Amino acid sequence: MARYVVVRTGQALLALLGVSIVVFALMHLVPGDPVRAALGTRFTPELYDALVQRAGLDRPLVVQYVDWLGRAVTGDLGVSFRTGDPVATMLAERIPRTALLAFGALLIGLAIALPAGILSAVRQGKPVDYAANTFAQIGVSIPDFWFGILGILVFARVLGWLPPGGYRPLTEAPLESLRYLLLPAATAGVVTGAILTRFVRSSVLEAMNAEHVRLARAKGLPSRYVLRHHVLRNAWIPIVTVTGLQLGTLLGGIVVVEIVFSWPGIGLLALSAVETRDYPVLQGAVLFIAAVFLVLNLLVDLLYARLDPRIRVGADA
Repeated sequence: MARYVVVRTGQALLALLGVSIVVFALMHLVPGDPVRAALGTRFTPELYDALVQRAGLDRPLVVQYVDWLGRAVTGDLGVSFRTGDPVATMLAERIPRTALLAFGALLIGLAIALPAGILSAVRQGKPVDYAANTFAQIGVSIPDFWFGILGILVFARVLGWLPPGGYRPLTEAPLESLRYLLLPAATAGVVTGAILTRFVRSSVLEAMNAEHVRLARAKGLPSRYVLRHHVLRNAWIPIVTVTGLQLGTLLGGIVVVEIVFSWPGIGLLALSAVETRDYPVLQGAVLFIAAVFLVLNLLVDLLYARLDPRIRVGADA
């Protein structure tokens, strides 16, 4: 197990290094002058030269990358071209908001997917199976921004039950904060639930067709006992894997939902950085998203190997 942990951790670090190179290179290959864009109407040749020198943009690209990576390892992601604030501080303010939205969406997705997927598998070929499959198809086919717009129209504009967008800190007004959270979390949660429903169904079906499960049924054991002790116990390992990856996807890819609902998280910060060509902020946001996804992927793999020894044995071979 120790060798597997070392190998997977090394692979994750190499992948993160590769992401950092790609992100840094792309930011500097995009046409346009970020310093000129950051200064806007405040542009003067003196201010321009001062900002270029302060940001180190007059040095060779390789030197800039090595310097940026060295500071990033210590938590220093530079300062915003536009505001002059430390990027790490800007990200630290947004991370809890994105994490709150992502965890809320994941909880809603699991609340939908677990019962729907299990019932669909157990009642294969029955109306509940068709209903779950139809929901899964619709959920993965329709973009989440459409669900968001529909939710705003129904629950905010027509019924007036929930606010159409915005954010309230959880620590200041918990109930009011949950009202602002519910609609965007449900929007992302429906799509997540649709994706997970398909995995839960296929995992449970695969476990139900295992030889030891058929043997347990042949012995006359009660169906609920077989489902609980033989089917779900084996089916939940791939479900845990996909759920972990889905959380990483939510943390990094919930940009559209944040935009639709004006949720001030990492995604909205990255979009603002794109619009203003604020490269240090955009580099920091993308690097953070990639790091979160890789770390969650690593943790899921390690958990998977812990639960199923065949994984690490195969990797060691």
